[in-house]
Amino acid sequence: MKIKGVIFDMDGVLLDSEKLYIRFWSEAGKACGYPFEKKHALAIRSLARPYAIEKLKGFFGDGFDYDAVRNKRIELMDKYIAENGIEAKPYARYILEYLKKNGYSIALATATALERTKLYLTRVGLYSFFDEIISAHMVKRGKPAPDIYLFAAEKLGLSPEECIAVEDSSNGALSACEAGCFTVMVPDMDEPEGEILNRIYKVVKNLKELTELIEENRES
Repeated sequence: MKIKGVIFDMDGVLLDSEKLYIRFWSEAGKACGYPFEKKHALAIRSLARPYAIEKLKGFFGDGFDYDAVRNKRIELMDKYIAENGIEAKPYARYILEYLKKNGYSIALATATALERTKLYLTRVGLYSFFDEIISAHMVKRGKPAPDIYLFAAEKLGLSPEECIAVEDSSNGALSACEAGCFTVMVPDMDEPEGEILNRIYKVVKNLKELTELIEENRES
């Protein structure tokens, strides 16, 4: 690897927010009359809107009201974060400081809306580390299509092959693999399994291990 940049997913990688999405998707679904469970929320992690709608209609039928459930999820989650805040994942600042110190370009590729992304990163003191922030609405197709990682690499002035992509979910990892990035998974809510394990470069336990992996590559 000749790595010059690192592209991070946000939720579940840098922010300990996936647990909130799981909780509030489930609560919102039930509030809207659907038997929404953790497994359904896990299935749509990192999926762009069209893919999430298709997946959820597969679970609950063509009449599933995605917008009503999503709006309720946003309402519940916003209220919780306003009252309780949001936390960074362990070693998030550690790895970003390391990358900045050693001259790597840093981008974010997230399914979360841009203004919300800026708000969350600012609240945990991580916003200033990023050279580029790419939200799903900035590309034609969101994850698991490769567009967001291709665009993030382009904005950094790099090829995907010069970038490590860091993901916590299989849907996000597939996006990065399809783009041609060296994809590293830091599992959050569940462990990767199946075909994605044959496509990613490495699985690490946390962002400190990722720092060590990058350092090994830098010295080799």
